[in-house]
Amino acid sequence: MVNDTIADMLTRIRNANLAKHKVARVKATKMTRCLANVLKEEGLIQNFEEIENSLENELLISLKYKGKKRQPIITALKRISKPGLRVYANHKELPRVLGGLGIAILSTSSGIMTDQKARHKGCGGEVLCYIW
Repeated sequence: MVNDTIADMLTRIRNANLAKHKVARVKATKMTRCLANVLKEEGLIQNFEEIENSLENELLISLKYKGKKRQPIITALKRISKPGLRVYANHKELPRVLGGLGIAILSTSSGIMTDQKARHKGCGGEVLCYIW
């Protein structure tokens, strides 16, 4: 059993990218569905779909590559807020990842969103991860 489903999801995507797999399997929870939706909206993954097994549901995340050498679109994923140390930021202190080239994913009162959308809405929240 995994306690930190977000870190597990990020690690599975990172490992699948390094091995140049087409899909990554992740345990389906409400949080992982929302994170996969944000990644799809930002164009970092192609698609995701939920598969219902008899024991537990899984998400199949289709990864995105570019060029003939299949360079991954996602170069790095970093977990920021952990179960042992939560990291929060208000709307004035929202982080910029690589000067705006990457994204920070936040959990706000309005749902899971990127730092850019949170700045636009004027709301802060828990900084879940950085992706670039």
